[in-house]
Amino acid sequence: MTLTRFGSKLILAAGVVAVGTASSAMAQSMSDVQKIAKERGLTTQDLIAAAQTYTPTGMLDEYVIMSSGGHSGQVFVIGVPSMRLLRSIAVFTPEPWQGYGYGVGNEILDEGNVMGKENRWGDTHHPALSETNGDYDGEWLFINDKSNARMAVIDLRDFETKQIVKNPLFINDHGGAFVTPNTDYIFQTAQYNVPWGADYAPMSEYKESFRGAVTMWKFDRKKGRIDKSKSFAIELPPYWQDIADCGKLESDGYFFLNSINTELATGGFGVKGEKNPPFEAGVSMNATDYLHIINWKKAEKVYQAGDYTMIKDFPVISLKTAIAEGLLHLTPEPRSPHGVDVTPKGDFIVVSGKLDPHTTIYSFAKIKKAIADKNYSGRDEFGVPVLDFDAVMEAQVEVGLGPLHTQFGPDGYAYTSLFLDSAVARWTLGGVYGPLNPEPDWTLVTKTPVHYNIGHLGAAEGDTVSPDGKYLVAYNKWSVDRFVGVGPLLPQNFQLLDISKQGTDMPVIYDMPLGIGEPHYAQIIKADKLNPWSVYPEIGWDPQTQSVDPWAPRPKMERVERTGEHEVEVYMTSVRSHFTPEHVTVKQGDTVIWRITNTERAVDATHGFSIPVYNITLSLEPGETAKFEFVADVAGTFPFYCTEFCSALHLEMMGYLMVEPNE
Repeated sequence: MTLTRFGSKLILAAGVVAVGTASSAMAQSMSDVQKIAKERGLTTQDLIAAAQTYTPTGMLDEYVIMSSGGHSGQVFVIGVPSMRLLRSIAVFTPEPWQGYGYGVGNEILDEGNVMGKENRWGDTHHPALSETNGDYDGEWLFINDKSNARMAVIDLRDFETKQIVKNPLFINDHGGAFVTPNTDYIFQTAQYNVPWGADYAPMSEYKESFRGAVTMWKFDRKKGRIDKSKSFAIELPPYWQDIADCGKLESDGYFFLNSINTELATGGFGVKGEKNPPFEAGVSMNATDYLHIINWKKAEKVYQAGDYTMIKDFPVISLKTAIAEGLLHLTPEPRSPHGVDVTPKGDFIVVSGKLDPHTTIYSFAKIKKAIADKNYSGRDEFGVPVLDFDAVMEAQVEVGLGPLHTQFGPDGYAYTSLFLDSAVARWTLGGVYGPLNPEPDWTLVTKTPVHYNIGHLGAAEGDTVSPDGKYLVAYNKWSVDRFVGVGPLLPQNFQLLDISKQGTDMPVIYDMPLGIGEPHYAQIIKADKLNPWSVYPEIGWDPQTQSVDPWAPRPKMERVERTGEHEVEVYMTSVRSHFTPEHVTVKQGDTVIWRITNTERAVDATHGFSIPVYNITLSLEPGETAKFEFVADVAGTFPFYCTEFCSALHLEMMGYLMVEPNE
């Protein structure tokens, strides 16, 4: 067999061998490499892929994936090219290891309560990194919950959720989260339309009572929170609004949004006496659906002028006003569209219809001209002007079966996921992005098979104004035969592709099983754009306010004091390897307000804290303080302890909560 060298080295992964590193104790001869490769049935291509992805101890990943967690309700952080899971961020679902929702973080989760009911899971779909001038800036991350139309804010200084807001107008979303180029707003759109606020109305009144909408959540960077008082929505027809993307550079100020179910199908399959087709057929009968084109900067001015109606205590620009003010236009798009993606310069909008083998490319310059010229092919049944398709369409590229989503490279390439083909298509953007094609040309270059049924895909910074074009990850829905069997519920398969070379060379170089939830979309950011804390800035730091808590316990301030007839306050510190105080005695029925500070300053010196029976578990990173509250309604003796293996004497890091019974 022939082995390929990288300079003077050939570095192999999976613990096989490292060759050519003189200082390495594991350095072997090339014959040893050949022997191991033969024993394991590895090809030259396998060894090259291993060398490309192997990340030895001390070497850091070049990129980081921020991935949705599907119905786990969380966000996953993954290194590239190692494809190692680095962190799960607790968002909509309580997570005991991070102490989220078990005494701390409860108030954030409560913000996401739905119609007065606790909702302790989410279906995360589309993370959005904050941007400055259309580039990721590594400061914030936003994620939607499709199941209950909620939006979460994550601070990337400590990778923790800081806010959850519930949309009061609709109950599901899919088009979210999408940010404007300077993160002024986060967009969220309804999907399965309902009457405002999910009020009751019979399906026979669908056209009259059900509504679509896009919500523009105002983001306050200084506070790091969504400002609900400056947020608003735009009413849309009751189509099922789907995936979206914000314009950038040339198209800055516009928002592009797919929709399905222009048929206004109401389903009913399986209901006695119901003759309507099932939704899967009913929403795919028309030859085309509608791409929504929204002038959000103009909408912002309309909102600021007070031209809106309060619905469910939330400002909504009516569909009538949106039409009159020219905020909303439609244009036909391929049937059953799923992805809409804006090219790096903002000059083209790419749409994929699941039932059409083409990607359809719209010219923003042509869209602007058609709007200015009122070049309409008509209006939809709600009165929204429909731009003539031929007037705004630039090109169509036949890429394959089941196209879904598109990402971009810096060299004039676009990449589209093909669900039915189980492949990634590479095609050229008309030669306008680089030296590949001096003459305008929209051409399929190659397709790489992936395994299997790819949904979204992500290229390195591939939806920004400056994509990197080094790696692409296929977020495959099925793994089938790729990994050791773990029962009928299989992991998804994230496959890493090397897209650094031009032409038809675009190989898969790594398979990563992800056996938690069902991730959907993800964004890939350069690791050096992230600047997370390794310890909190000061002792007594409250992660919820990102500031020092003046009530945080400090050394020599520890105490247990009764502050009322039925109220006790505990001030505790933790440090290797003890809690102070170690005994806390209260009476049955007391309300206990407990504050605890981790006084460590060493990196990774995290302490856990748990109390049995009372459902309390915390994770206290160095410098962090936390406050929790409970009613000591069960008498008994309850050991509390550090749940982290924080030191050699971690077993001794414990104490007792004693609840004296009532006489």
